[in-house]
Amino acid sequence: MKAIICNDLTGYQDLSLETIEGPKEIADNEVIVDVHMAALNFFDTLITRGKYQFKPDLPFSPGGEISGKITQKGSSVTGFEVGDRVMAYIGHGGIREQVVVTKKQLVKLPSDVSDEVAASLSITYGTAMHGLMDQADFKKGDLVAVLGAAGGAGLAAVEIAKAMDLAPIAIASSEDKINLAKEHGAVDGVLSTIPDLKTKLKSLNNNSGLDGVYDCVGGDLAEPSLRALKWKGRYLVVGFAAGEIPKIPLNLIMLKGIHVSGVFWGRFIEEQPKDFQDHMRQLLAWCQEGKLSPHIESVYPIEKTVEALSIIADRKATGKILIQVKS
Repeated sequence: MKAIICNDLTGYQDLSLETIEGPKEIADNEVIVDVHMAALNFFDTLITRGKYQFKPDLPFSPGGEISGKITQKGSSVTGFEVGDRVMAYIGHGGIREQVVVTKKQLVKLPSDVSDEVAASLSITYGTAMHGLMDQADFKKGDLVAVLGAAGGAGLAAVEIAKAMDLAPIAIASSEDKINLAKEHGAVDGVLSTIPDLKTKLKSLNNNSGLDGVYDCVGGDLAEPSLRALKWKGRYLVVGFAAGEIPKIPLNLIMLKGIHVSGVFWGRFIEEQPKDFQDHMRQLLAWCQEGKLSPHIESVYPIEKTVEALSIIADRKATGKILIQVKS
């Protein structure tokens, strides 16, 4: 079978397309999935350099979320049948024509949710749902600034916030990106490049401050965004796409009674598997209702995986980048 392989940790540029053997044996609680679509994420550029929290053994394939069809199942797998269309979060290994997946990772797909949409949901939308619903006590109408609002993670947070009846504010580096976020539910937008981001953000709520910040960027945007929060505002730490992990003065958190919460979706699904399954079913229901509409920027053939990853690494992606693994 075809697979994109990382043989050393020199970066995504050195990934290779290889022909390898497919899976031969599976455990009783596993299935084999023919992978139709795999989604790329920013962490794929890190994991191929050994810079991500999780470091798989070499060689491995990138691609943490997939959609496809079950072709074989273990004897103890119930609730799924050969031929079922499924989505799954697998962490890595998705950009290959067949993968072995445990039952607890599988989510069955409704007939009216496409493979493209399904492959786009698990990580970014799952992370946004976990952060905005589990890690903060937001209420209807709360103003929540989303940093990096036009990227895959940011757009997902905008849509989830809108589905929760919050008021997402898009923070992005261009008017085009802000407009894209508005098309997906942002009620307002602010350029991240303006000289006084804090003052502008506070002004959006009659100078009383924001109710929340969803930060998947970090870097220089973190502190002014945190300073724009109101008393007992919520700051969600999601990721560091800017590359720099910011050092926040703790006195700011103390003086405003700010609640800072970490949003680590990978650990969440390990610790709370039932909640993970509930979230995935809710995401699919919102897709069916038209409340979520993942923005898929491009679908690349497996042969162009490196080119696709370069779009993400250069921070040029708006929405999701997918790899068509098997037609």
